[in-house]
Amino acid sequence: MEKAFQIRVKITAAAAVLLAVLAAGAWLSNRNRAVETASWGLSFPRPGECPAGNATAEELAAWDAVFVGKADEPVLYLTFDAGYENGHTAAILDTLTKHHAPAAFFVVGTYIQQNPELVKRMAAEGHIVGNHTWHHWDMDRISDRAVFEQELKDVADAYRQVVGLPMPAYYRPPRGVYAEQNLAMAQALGYRTVFWSLAYVDWKQDQQPTREEAFDKLLGRVHNGAVVLLHSTSSTNAEILDELLTKWEEMGYHFGSLDDLWEAQG
Repeated sequence: MEKAFQIRVKITAAAAVLLAVLAAGAWLSNRNRAVETASWGLSFPRPGECPAGNATAEELAAWDAVFVGKADEPVLYLTFDAGYENGHTAAILDTLTKHHAPAAFFVVGTYIQQNPELVKRMAAEGHIVGNHTWHHWDMDRISDRAVFEQELKDVADAYRQVVGLPMPAYYRPPRGVYAEQNLAMAQALGYRTVFWSLAYVDWKQDQQPTREEAFDKLLGRVHNGAVVLLHSTSSTNAEILDELLTKWEEMGYHFGSLDDLWEAQG
């Protein structure tokens, strides 16, 4: 009887160890998946208020990253992601000039190669041209610093060749996909990472939002210090931008550059 009891105890203990190992493995697997699939997201509590991100402003600040400006300042920071050109950027630049509104254009490497005159115009008119990586990969999957650095360096080198100046050290992860390791690598390379606090689904070429849908999202969710993400490929954005900026101005907002945002952060 005693021997049988000892055997049962050993089996139970072994089972407990096995369950613990399996549980730890599942936790690590889930943790790794969470890192691999980390993507910037927002939730809007009430109209006119700053949304909550999946990281706080204070947490991002440790990595020289931001998603919003100060809540007591009626200023908006306009940013455009540019993965390719389809004929709308010149009109967008015209509107920005009309409103004396600085903006940041986050471009991939091929955009610079294929549209050097537009890139030179962006820089000449006082806009920031930021780094959106060369290949537009999900950067959270890159753990090798050399590979990560090359993705940004190739874009910066292309910019210098076209503009003749160093590229401003602002970085936006493609699709907002990131991991803390990537933020740390960008910071070590001297980059400031820029997420956003206001955006809408404007990137689907065959499903462009209507004017009404665009205004509903962009006017209803605007807030002090908003970092606005728009896509320069959007025909809707090009069509409504003049009216949109006018409406925001009528609401009491003015436009600042990312340089201003970092100065305001202190």
